[in-house]
Amino acid sequence: MPRLWDVPVQDPTRVRDVRVASEEAAALAGLDEQRTATVSMVATELATNLLKHAQAGQVLIDVVDPPVPREGRPGRAVQITAIDHGPGIADVARAMRDGFSSAHSLGAGLGTCRRLADDFGLHSVPGRGTVAVARFVSDDRPDHGGDAPRDPGVRAGGVNIPYAGADHSGDAWAWVRSGDRTTLMLADGLGHGSEAARASTAAVEELRHWARLSPAEVLRKLHPALAGTRGAAVAVAQVDTWAGRLRFAGIGNVSARLREGDRWRSLLSKPGIVGVHRPHTVREDEVPWTAGSLLILHTDGLPGRWTPPPDTGEPPADPAVTAAVAVRDAGSSARPVRDDTAVAVLAPVPAGRP
Repeated sequence: MPRLWDVPVQDPTRVRDVRVASEEAAALAGLDEQRTATVSMVATELATNLLKHAQAGQVLIDVVDPPVPREGRPGRAVQITAIDHGPGIADVARAMRDGFSSAHSLGAGLGTCRRLADDFGLHSVPGRGTVAVARFVSDDRPDHGGDAPRDPGVRAGGVNIPYAGADHSGDAWAWVRSGDRTTLMLADGLGHGSEAARASTAAVEELRHWARLSPAEVLRKLHPALAGTRGAAVAVAQVDTWAGRLRFAGIGNVSARLREGDRWRSLLSKPGIVGVHRPHTVREDEVPWTAGSLLILHTDGLPGRWTPPPDTGEPPADPAVTAAVAVRDAGSSARPVRDDTAVAVLAPVPAGRP
C-alpha cells in the first residue's frame, strides 16, 4: 500500500518532519541522491513559508502518477503540496521571481522552487490563503532520451489526505492512457485504515491492465479483483481527445462534477460497492469534452453537496493545484473530517503550453 505523509506545520520543529518525509518519499520514488537533496530543499522552503507568512499550514507528500501519462504503466513523481488559510500573496508575480525571498527564509524562494521542480503550481488569493504544489518525476521520465510521446491533450492530478494523520489512506486515484483515450479513476475503500487502503490499492493495480476498456467495462473488471477486500466505491472517467467525448461510470459514493460552460453538472453513480455488491447494470454517461471542460472527482471527505466555486481551475491551473484548492476551500472547522479525503482532477492542456 502506498505511503502518504500529512504533516501539520504549526511550529519550527515540524519543518524537520517535512524534510524527513520528503526524503523518504524520494527514496520510495527511486530518486538519486542529488535529486533527493533538491526535493528536500524545496519541501523545507515550502514548510518554512507556511510559518513565516501564514503562521501555520499543512504539507502533504505523496508519490503519484505524473500529470501527463505515457502508454502503459506511468512513471512516478514525488508531489509536495503546501496548503494554508493565511493572508495570501498580494503580488504573486513578484513572489515567483527566481531569487526573490523574504527575510528569515532559506534564500531559495518560490521562484527557485519553480525552477528546481519538474512541475510547480501556485494559487493564492488575498484573504483565502495559498496552495503550492511541486513535483519531481522519477528518472525514467520521457525526456531522458528517445522520441517524446504524443501529448494526450489532457492532464490529471490529485491530492490524498489520510484520516487522522495515518500513514495510509483508504482512498486512491490513478490514471492510464491508451492511444487517444485517457482514463482517470478514484476509489474509496470502505471505511478507512489499512484494510480500506488494501481495497483501493487493488483497484489501482487492476486499472493498469485495462486502459483500453470503457469505464463500465473497467468497473466490471474491478469487481472480481476486489473480492476478498472490504470493497470500494469507484468512479471512472475516460476522455477520448480525438472524438471530444467524456465517458463516465461509477459505483458508490464518489462524487463527480463536470464544468460545462459557466455551470457545474453532477455525473451520477449507481449504488453499490465494487468487490462486494455490484449492480446488475452500470450506467455510463457520455458528454462532450471541450477546451473549457474540467472534471473533479472527490470522495466523501468533502461534503457531498459541495459545488466548486466559479473560479475553480482559472486561470488554467495544474490539476493538483485545483484539487488542493478544493480541499482547502471546502473544509470547515465546524465540520470535522471523519474519513480519508481525496480529490482528483482532469483538465485539458491549455493552448500554447507543453
